[in-house]
Amino acid sequence: MQFYLNGYAPGDPDVVKEALPATVDVLVIGSGPAGALLAAQLSNFPNILTRLVERRSGALQVGQADGIACRTVEMFEAFGLGQKLLREAYWVNETVFWRPSKQDRTRIERTGRVQDTEDGLSEFPHLIVNQARLQQYLLDYMRNSPTRLEASYGLEFVTLKVEPDGEHPVVVTLRDVAKGSETTVRAKYVVGCDGARSGVREAIGAVPRGDFANHAWGVLDMLAVTDFPDIRLKAAIQSADEGNILLIPREGGYMVRLYVDLGDIDPNNREAFRDITQEKVLETARRVLHPYTLDVKSVVWFAVYQVGQRVTDRFDDVPADQLASRLPRVFIAGDACHTHSAKAGQGMNVSMQDTFNLGWKLASVLDGRAGPELLRTYSAERHAIAQGLIDFDKEWSKIMASPPKDPSRPELGGVDPQELQAYFVKSGRYTAGVATHYAPTTVLTAEATHQSLAKGFTIGTRFHSAPVVRLADAKPMHLGHAARADGAWRVYAFADSSGKRLRDLAAYLAESPDSPVRRFTPTGADIDSVIDVRAVFQQGHLDLKVEELPSILMPRKGCFGLVDYEKAYCPDLKNGPDIFDLRGIDRAKGAVVVVRPDQYVSNVLPLDAHDELAAFFGQFLLDRQ
Repeated sequence: MQFYLNGYAPGDPDVVKEALPATVDVLVIGSGPAGALLAAQLSNFPNILTRLVERRSGALQVGQADGIACRTVEMFEAFGLGQKLLREAYWVNETVFWRPSKQDRTRIERTGRVQDTEDGLSEFPHLIVNQARLQQYLLDYMRNSPTRLEASYGLEFVTLKVEPDGEHPVVVTLRDVAKGSETTVRAKYVVGCDGARSGVREAIGAVPRGDFANHAWGVLDMLAVTDFPDIRLKAAIQSADEGNILLIPREGGYMVRLYVDLGDIDPNNREAFRDITQEKVLETARRVLHPYTLDVKSVVWFAVYQVGQRVTDRFDDVPADQLASRLPRVFIAGDACHTHSAKAGQGMNVSMQDTFNLGWKLASVLDGRAGPELLRTYSAERHAIAQGLIDFDKEWSKIMASPPKDPSRPELGGVDPQELQAYFVKSGRYTAGVATHYAPTTVLTAEATHQSLAKGFTIGTRFHSAPVVRLADAKPMHLGHAARADGAWRVYAFADSSGKRLRDLAAYLAESPDSPVRRFTPTGADIDSVIDVRAVFQQGHLDLKVEELPSILMPRKGCFGLVDYEKAYCPDLKNGPDIFDLRGIDRAKGAVVVVRPDQYVSNVLPLDAHDELAAFFGQFLLDRQ
């Protein structure tokens, strides 16, 4: 077997490494969580030429982030990856709180225990799994996608420029890390997912704003033997004088992660904290855990970092004074946009939410479903979310780094351990990843004029799934799990008490020339490829007949015109609760709930608001070709 003819290339020699094409539709720079998720989403579109480049020589193997919010698991379910996560990950079911003993403040004692995620917040739990494994799920998904997309390793970003015109106006220079040679790629769009020191961000002149807290933390993934009783529970541990620990059990049943408080950083010598050794962090951890012992057998990963909370002023290449005259061509996501502490476990989760927001928009524009103006909504939506997260993270980091109050010396200040526990419970929606609420500042989020028809599907928040039974095969399932990461909009029609308004809506969507389904579905495409219509009836599945369903709920698809039987649902009356009650659907009037491709509720309308429904989609979708 012969290889390396044209130079050494790391990895499996049986895998042919294609050279980057001279032009691409989307060039994604950085294969971390944000970049991998974006590439995975775009890999579903055979007509879109996507390339993912990474300066590392191969995929991440160990370390970095590990917290998977409930909302992220919901998102991964759209890729068919939810069950893989659930099987492998550690489930964060409860959190315990430890503080100095009242009898002996040199010792710690358990003072509280709470459920990690409030009931009903999500059908999925809060999980812990290595970032490297999470990224591997996405890389495998890409590899198995219609485009068989593979990451190109060993290529680092050098610079870019955006030309005023041309089909591929973004000119990017990349350098081969091993050889030092440079190559040029032209792209329609570029997305920088290249971390906190983003070169793409610098190239477009975007500026991070904020500051670093003068505080350092050490983090260790380890295999250890200890008599600390809560080693398999998430634990917030406050010692009297030695600092604090956030303990996170890891997947696999044996490994554990410690975030160890290392105290203040000299603002005049910020880099000094990098000299802190693994041994020093372990010594601190042992002092915090007193009187319990910690016998470390193996350290899997170690890092020291300072807490920083910064948000970049914009998430694309269009300056504020040019918003009306220019359309974005270059975007940034993840740590390139926002950095915050690891305590709330939001960095990786919010980064992937950035590109889940952007991915379907790029696909819609490149596939001819929507005009390029749609891409302006990315920076507008995600910047506001990032700023809200930073505000939360500042408060949470401050509390986590504060010493506990000493009842005998209140003048020293500090945080009351009960206050820490109360704030943890209060912040549950952030840590679960479901606090995102898009304001009606873009065409994608409507005013809440008809919100009373579906009180549990708040406009601007993620579509909160609920149990149903699929009519055709009586399968109990979650309504939200039927949606895939395929770039399609969902219209969920919840039936009125008589069913007449639902039948009239179904006839309008199937037959009227004004129907947004007929108007915006390209010729030759499946009828649900742009707007996927599904219905939820009030009756149980035994009280309805499949053969009497409207045609829009039994569409013919594919080259053989086969019938899709998976568009109609009923309440799960056996296992309950009824979705109409659970989500506050007006039983008399019913409701239409419009959901974006990234699973956020865009609009709630009456079933007979046909013109309003068409007008909503007409703001951003393009007539079929």
